Amino acid sequence: MIEFKLEGEYIPLIQLLKATNLVQTGGEAQIVVSEGDVKYNGQVDYRKRLKVKKGDVVEFNNQKIVVI
Repeated sequence: MIEFKLEGEYIPLIQLLKATNLVQTGGEAQIVVSEGDVKYNGQVDYRKRLKVKKGDVVEFNNQKIVVI
């Protein structure tokens, strides 16, 4: 499990995937989101510009990111 400390109100989902080094580029992040490989709070989510906030949980590639 990865704990990501949020600075500010939110972080876009694609930036979160890059910041936690689960993807190498923004383009790769967009692909995995659009293919339905990312779960947001337990549900598959296809929104690339999703605003992830404190308390949210993102799952990708058998990794869980908890935003604190």
